[in-house]
Amino acid sequence: MWFSLFISLLLVVLLFVGVDAWIHFNTWQSRIKIGRYASNEDWYFQLKKCSRRWLVKTPVIKLTDNSRLVLWDMLRGNYKRDAIQHWQEASLLLGLSQSYRYDNDPKTREAIEKFISNKISEQGTFYSPIKESDGVILGYALLQCPLVKPEKLRPAFDQLWELIQSLVGPDGTVSYKSHTHDFRFVDTVGFICPFLIDYGQKFHVQAAIDLGIRQLAAYTQFGLKHPEFIPCHTYLTDSKMPVGLVGWGRGLGWYAIGLIDSYEALDASHPEKQLLGEWVKQFAEMAIQFQRKNGSWGWIVMHPGARSDSSTTATLVWFLTRVNHLAMAGDYTNAIQRAMGYLQSVTQRNGAVDFSQGDTKAVGVHSQEFSILPFTQGFVLRTLVNEM
Repeated sequence: MWFSLFISLLLVVLLFVGVDAWIHFNTWQSRIKIGRYASNEDWYFQLKKCSRRWLVKTPVIKLTDNSRLVLWDMLRGNYKRDAIQHWQEASLLLGLSQSYRYDNDPKTREAIEKFISNKISEQGTFYSPIKESDGVILGYALLQCPLVKPEKLRPAFDQLWELIQSLVGPDGTVSYKSHTHDFRFVDTVGFICPFLIDYGQKFHVQAAIDLGIRQLAAYTQFGLKHPEFIPCHTYLTDSKMPVGLVGWGRGLGWYAIGLIDSYEALDASHPEKQLLGEWVKQFAEMAIQFQRKNGSWGWIVMHPGARSDSSTTATLVWFLTRVNHLAMAGDYTNAIQRAMGYLQSVTQRNGAVDFSQGDTKAVGVHSQEFSILPFTQGFVLRTLVNEM
């Protein structure tokens, strides 16, 4: 009896240790020969191939930085959360949509169609309704997909519009979660603003357009450090005081996505178009100051000792490529080339872009794990195609 119990306990221990060992080994071996690509075409092929694979089966992004007894986190349900996965999927879909427009690859079309069929019912609704603002960016990615007829998915988009309206607080702007009405997060700018404006214009919902612009305007006024124009993680709705880290890299990325994609979605005749354009120019001039010699941006952009973050670099270089294409400000070609050179140097041999900061745990509690992040993958692909 005691021997059987001992063997059982030993097997459990070996199982837990084995899972941890496999994860560490896989991370180590995946970085062998990292960044060795003969050309941008070769890099593009591997990025696209990895992105297609991940769109159909998206890697899980951990809730915690814990690297020991990971199986225990899985068993307790403390390993993943759907809301985190939604913005990974959205970015992959944005990148692959851009890729499909470029080369009409039938394998890319197949992956996109499979993804959509797994998400959207015949009635045009989500099989699993999105319940948090993190997932709204997936609606934007669907609106941007060349294989989607927006009218067919109107019920799904309406679901997201209803979700956003349920999160509007007394100040007329949208909270990140239902329990965070006292704060406004920079993440939310990227999650909802491009969707609101694109949805509002495609379906003639003026209230959605107005809300998207109001969210951007409020964050620009209260959530940025002026006159430097550097985003803070969040601000309080009553006092308008900033809370959390100023200059968090991915926070800059969220603001960048929300601003440039909203600007491009907004009709040229809209009275606020010029104002958004001014913010685009100011943000570009701010961001370029903090680019490092190796082409990257750090996870704290002003701190020279902060580790380089691929997710920050991917989103900011996307922003700069669009500014360049729109000829809105200075010429950022050199900065773009250096950023893309950095991102290529941290791409694993299987096409996965490495060294992105993990998910943020709370205000002021930022991950110190740097690994793969499908969100980064999608924006690198999106940007590379944009430059080809």
